[in-house]
Amino acid sequence: MLTDAQIERWLREDVGHHDVTNQVPGETAGRLVAKQSGVAAGLEAAGAVFEYLGVDVRERLADGIAVDPDDELLRVEGPAREVLRGERVAVNLASHASGIAARTRQAVAAARTESDDVAVAATRKTTPGLRGLEKRAVVAGGGDTHRLDLSHMVMVKDNHVAEMGLEAAIEHFRERTSFATKLDVEVETVADAPRAAAAGADVVLLDNMSPDETRAAVAELAGYEDVLAEASGGITVDDVPDYAATGVDVISMGSLTHSAPSLDLSFRTGR
Repeated sequence: MLTDAQIERWLREDVGHHDVTNQVPGETAGRLVAKQSGVAAGLEAAGAVFEYLGVDVRERLADGIAVDPDDELLRVEGPAREVLRGERVAVNLASHASGIAARTRQAVAAARTESDDVAVAATRKTTPGLRGLEKRAVVAGGGDTHRLDLSHMVMVKDNHVAEMGLEAAIEHFRERTSFATKLDVEVETVADAPRAAAAGADVVLLDNMSPDETRAAVAELAGYEDVLAEASGGITVDDVPDYAATGVDVISMGSLTHSAPSLDLSFRTGR
């Protein structure tokens, strides 16, 4: 949830302490318009910026709606000075989130060419301070949030294994988690996938494996009915069909959040 303090920080960063640029008298209307095709997202946050400044949000598209050039995503009315002050922050938030939603939708569509069941998930590779915005954008594009923070699931990674060994690391964390907390274990070889499952992993993350290696690891996990297989590590949208065809349950992609280009949006004022 957005807080006034968060919005204040965004505005303080952009407006500063002596704003002359936006000292414009009177009332006006503003429209956020798409300049390219994509998926709307981040509009709740954009609207909250205007509302914080005392500007009325008259219309707003729901997140997840496909947009084309010249489509209107948001309409506001209020004091010209405050509309102009909120403009850049609102546009930046919506552009960034909409770009993530569009990239996610592309990845999901690519996965569906091979599988109706595989989930496309984000990771924790998010921008500090913007994780909520970015994870909501992933959902708007049809993806899965994965874990929102460290408390949502325990992930046993390569450094844990290096320190304690695979089985010992799994046992160590299994003893410290609630029955409701899943254990996701990262492995780097096909042979380690069934080892992790046998030791108690709920999810086996097949890290930086090729599609062929991933397929082989999925086959090794076939006897563990309640264990999910997750592919991750440098996967791009173009790679998604090859990984979806391997039989994995989840494809995790850091690129959904850290590499998605912003959607080109324009803010226009005047009644």
